Amino acid sequence: MTARPQDSDSNLERTASFQQASSAFRKHFHDLSSPRFTTAAKQDVYEYAKFFKDNHAPPWLYSLTEAWAKLYAEPFTGVTSDGKVREGLFQTQDEGVDIEEIVRAAENAVSQLSDEDKEKVHYSINAKEWRAWSNPEILLRPFGVRLEEVPEPTAQAILALVESSLSPEGYQKALAAMRINHFLGELVQLPKIMNQYSYNFLLFGTPSTSPSQPWGWLLYGHHLDLAVFFKGPQIIISPTFTGAEPNIIDEGPWSGTEILHKEGNLGLALMQSLTPVQQHTAQIYKLLHDPKMQQTGDLVTDRWNKDDQRHVCGAFRDNRIVPYEGVKVSSFTTDQKKLLLSILNEFFLYLPSGSRNLKLNLAYEHFDETYFCWIGGYGDEDPFYYRVQSPVVVVEFDHHSGVFLANEEPKKFHTHTIVRTPNAGDYGQAIREGVHGL
Repeated sequence: MTARPQDSDSNLERTASFQQASSAFRKHFHDLSSPRFTTAAKQDVYEYAKFFKDNHAPPWLYSLTEAWAKLYAEPFTGVTSDGKVREGLFQTQDEGVDIEEIVRAAENAVSQLSDEDKEKVHYSINAKEWRAWSNPEILLRPFGVRLEEVPEPTAQAILALVESSLSPEGYQKALAAMRINHFLGELVQLPKIMNQYSYNFLLFGTPSTSPSQPWGWLLYGHHLDLAVFFKGPQIIISPTFTGAEPNIIDEGPWSGTEILHKEGNLGLALMQSLTPVQQHTAQIYKLLHDPKMQQTGDLVTDRWNKDDQRHVCGAFRDNRIVPYEGVKVSSFTTDQKKLLLSILNEFFLYLPSGSRNLKLNLAYEHFDETYFCWIGGYGDEDPFYYRVQSPVVVVEFDHHSGVFLANEEPKKFHTHTIVRTPNAGDYGQAIREGVHGL
């Protein structure tokens, strides 16, 4: 079939954009013969974590992990805008999730584990370990089973459970994050630290189709963290963390893989569509590392740190108070509200389509209480941060400086995204009906 002219133009634009992204990140490589990389190359993931803890290296991240430990010790209440959990926002409902298929996939995955691994993977439904996820490649809390340590058929069975739980496009997004992590491990010659199976898996409760017996699973590792809770045919996927450095694969068997571009492009389109007055209100800081941001050295409360950078709802921030900032969505035009729904659709992509539509509808119902804020510039080439926040959802998008790449300033090829469900919605807490803890 002959390509139509517009199809050819679109393909050329995508190719040019991909080549530009490839060229951008390949300008920023560290010296891989430095001790940082040669030492790590000799270590497995546990030796790497022990070296980090014993040597407090890098010190900025070690200090942050100490702050995280304090936050992890707190009982769960949930992200709020003012310190008070708002009740009655979420309800138990039949979302049409194919829970029977998901339970079969879970039971199959468990059946392939050794007796020892069955003990390691299983936690009570209200276990605190729901909140143990974190983004760094350092395995801070080695809970559950690690995909790279089980036989390949077992790893595939666990991934089959992940696939059955997510939408098809959401599963491809998760795979892209895992594969880019693998690609990064190859780029910096640390495949034992970062690969497609560098993820821990935990199972909470007993897989069941009954709403009276909730259960769920957690997958966490570098640049991918998914907390998935089931209550009969209802699913909560929150919190989630999805990131990439770089955000494309430009060589090898997965060449052409890219991730998190739509979220960035849609956010920028929305910001650029606002009036100058709205842009001024939305832009809460002009600089990505603005000196006006709170940076007292208290990593529990500071507005910026080297790991989270502009994110306020990252790992262990389960109880953070995040005041509303920016421009109210109630001032948007109809087209701008549609664009915002397209943004949220990308952040909710892990959800099966029926559940995703229900969550989008819930978000839309609260547009009069929704805020959009921005940090940084909003020219076509500018890196940036944005947040959408309402009583029922918080999503964050951030361009970061380099960790395994050498860019000292944020670039558009290193991206972090977060989804939270505030007011006790994370981990399905708001609909547990007496099954509390965490």
